[in-house]
Amino acid sequence: MADLVISDLTVEFDAGDYPVRPLDGFSATVPDGSLAVLLGPSGCGKTTLLSCLGGILTPTAGSIRYGDKELADMSAGELTAYRQHDVGIVFQAFNLVSSLRAVENVMAPLMAAGASRDKARRRGEELLERVGLSERMHHRPAQLSGGQQQRVSLARALAHDPPLIIADEPTASLDYVQVEGVLRLLRDLASPGRVVVVATHDDRLLPLADEIIEMVPAFRDEAMEVLTTELADGEVLFSQGSRGNRIYVIESGEIAILREHTDTSEELLTVLGADEHFGEMGPLFGIERSATARAKGVAVVRGYTPEQFREHVGADRLTDLIRSAPPG
Repeated sequence: MADLVISDLTVEFDAGDYPVRPLDGFSATVPDGSLAVLLGPSGCGKTTLLSCLGGILTPTAGSIRYGDKELADMSAGELTAYRQHDVGIVFQAFNLVSSLRAVENVMAPLMAAGASRDKARRRGEELLERVGLSERMHHRPAQLSGGQQQRVSLARALAHDPPLIIADEPTASLDYVQVEGVLRLLRDLASPGRVVVVATHDDRLLPLADEIIEMVPAFRDEAMEVLTTELADGEVLFSQGSRGNRIYVIESGEIAILREHTDTSEELLTVLGADEHFGEMGPLFGIERSATARAKGVAVVRGYTPEQFREHVGADRLTDLIRSAPPG
């Protein structure tokens, strides 16, 4: 019997404009035998946390301890063994092997760990029956609905009967009838000797949870500062297809906004000057940049987070600016 203890966990990525920390000093404890539900908006770090718990992503700092295992101290070989035997992962994207039948997808981790084909098949058939797919175990992923593929993914995660189960939106592709069965299974799995951690937007899971962990987006103090950037002639501020969390206002000089085509040619959309703004749509709506921004001569720009930009222009004015925003 073991608790899951997460202490001061930090994960930092380079987003181009500045370092982003989806997790910044996050701590939580999930007692043995518990079903814990992670709640929070998109971007708050739920999937990042699950990736760390699964040994897929190495945190920048902090500690994850499950029983006598400390993930930060594990070698590459120990992490591989941990992923094979100690944790079962239900991916939101299913990650099934398209050429394998449903039962073979469940068998795969067992055979990779040395189980005989007969033993792996018996276990695979047992688990698929448990998730209500006994009639579909010989179908390939392309022959299954999204909900059925999700249940195969859940069965595969249970193959080794691991003590830690983590699931990212496990009911996202299920209909109402299927949801009830999966919810009951997740609840039953959370028993002495096992911990289940689920990231979900499905409120139906909340009454079944022993622990509800509310997560909020983490921001670095430095990231909240307005950034002033000086660009040389021809220097690219951001590229089409990239992501960022800054909206820009030109302090001096000019910025060319260009659309890049698949044949590598460029189309000049507009040239912006002092006090004009650009780059709103990506940060405000969480989408990729739709154009490239390049300095035309020496230019100085100020970069605002969406919250800062809203304060800078006012909420009413922001709506008008979005409607007339240049690409980028």
